[in-house]
Amino acid sequence: MRADGRQPDELRPVRFTRHVNKYAEGSVLIEVGDTKVICTASIEEGVPPFRRDSGEGWLTAEYAMLPRSTATRSPRESARGRVGGRTHEIQRLIGRSLRAVVDFQMLGQRTVWIDCDVIQADGGTRTAAITGSFIATFDALEHLRVKGIIPAVPLRDFFAATSVGVVADQLLLDLTYQEDSTCEVDMNVVMTGGGRLIEVQGTAEHQPFARAELDRLLDLATHGVDQLIAMQCNLIGEDRLAPRSHRRDQESGKARRDPENLVGA
Repeated sequence: MRADGRQPDELRPVRFTRHVNKYAEGSVLIEVGDTKVICTASIEEGVPPFRRDSGEGWLTAEYAMLPRSTATRSPRESARGRVGGRTHEIQRLIGRSLRAVVDFQMLGQRTVWIDCDVIQADGGTRTAAITGSFIATFDALEHLRVKGIIPAVPLRDFFAATSVGVVADQLLLDLTYQEDSTCEVDMNVVMTGGGRLIEVQGTAEHQPFARAELDRLLDLATHGVDQLIAMQCNLIGEDRLAPRSHRRDQESGKARRDPENLVGA
């Protein structure tokens, strides 16, 4: 049993609150335990120079943590005059994750701006931002569809992200800050609804870990991402995307994702 009472393979409580910003075309507050992130999606006509005259759109993301999102105040990066390395890496990760599922030809010569602002941090801010950004992006693109600007929502698949790790030789899903700060292995996994990997970020904090342990961590992450995508489907409807590639073969790999097989020795 973990400090917050969860089982090793259990997600923290997850809550989505949509349309929290009346100006943005798409917005959501995602809460994963005590981690809270506001994600907005804004649509602009036009694209960066490298996309001009291509007939395709673009998507980019920005990420920030508010000064008192953590236990002690952190100065705003704008006050320091530069974006920190961690922030730069996370916002590129968010952008890559979304670009993996957007049909830019259907979007046309438009840019989607994703802004993720952490208002309270307790571990997993990047994975929460990625999972929430999908809902904000869907709502922004649905706004274009309703207005008749595009024929369908140009998303090829659902996707979500979660963290896994090894703490005191125990495989854990969805780490809190306390768990993350003491873990032996730390990993963030972004996956599509079709079960395909977008990105895996894994680090041994103390000593190298075995390939077999990596496989078990990926299985545990799949178990968590499947649940997050099911929540997204319940929010927006499973058949609201342009194609239907997100439908997973429920039988294939069922035993691999069985929770009883994920956290054993």
